[in-house]
Amino acid sequence: MNIVVCVKHIPDPNLPPEMDGTRLKREGVQGVLDPGDEFGVEAGLQLKEQHGGEVTLVSMGPPAAREAITRGLSMGADKGILVSDDALQNADALVTARVLAAAIKRAEFDLVIAGVESTDGYTGTMPATLAEFLDVPMITFVKELENAEGNLKVDRQTADGYHVVEAPLPALITVTAGVNEPRYASFKGIMAAKKKPVDELSLADLGLSGDDVASKQTVKELSPAEERKAGEVVEDDGTAAEKIADFLAEAKVI
Repeated sequence: MNIVVCVKHIPDPNLPPEMDGTRLKREGVQGVLDPGDEFGVEAGLQLKEQHGGEVTLVSMGPPAAREAITRGLSMGADKGILVSDDALQNADALVTARVLAAAIKRAEFDLVIAGVESTDGYTGTMPATLAEFLDVPMITFVKELENAEGNLKVDRQTADGYHVVEAPLPALITVTAGVNEPRYASFKGIMAAKKKPVDELSLADLGLSGDDVASKQTVKELSPAEERKAGEVVEDDGTAAEKIADFLAEAKVI
């Protein structure tokens, strides 16, 4: 199988976020492979181990975004593609999907794997847009998957359990955090990653122009999130159950 995994280099979510005007500051801060994308890399590696083939990581960002690809290569992926161009600064989800699709289409693929949403953006719209540009079926919230006679068979997580869904290949899936346990990069893997190929492409290499990647979305304003209010303490004087029930009813929980 030729498996493509979308990965993203983001500011370390374990550190306090820094803002650059109305946008998240990305230059001069510690960056990491998006934790959600590690599950996608692991899913790709497991399919490769079961069925053979190779795993290609594709990303878009400044030159520093290569760190995210290197992390995935050290886990066991075979090669990487980084699209980097000054015209892509402040790209929105639509532009990101268009660029990644152009990069992925350069070679044959059987399966594209993405996280449900990025930890720094949380729009959750990029994978579906990418599937549309690639003209392939998409299955979201995959918690288990297998390649069955050329078709993809998955358990798709829902609020009430899961659906068993099949789709022909090529296809695109998004994986949840519970799909697997991402492996740690061994010292051998870290050293091997330094020798694995990473193609760095510009918009011109993809046949795209500045007009093709002009963002249609802008952030107009930021405001602080509402601070969490203090909880209410209910003393059990014999009427605690009734008070809690009234509270839950007011909150429309029951």
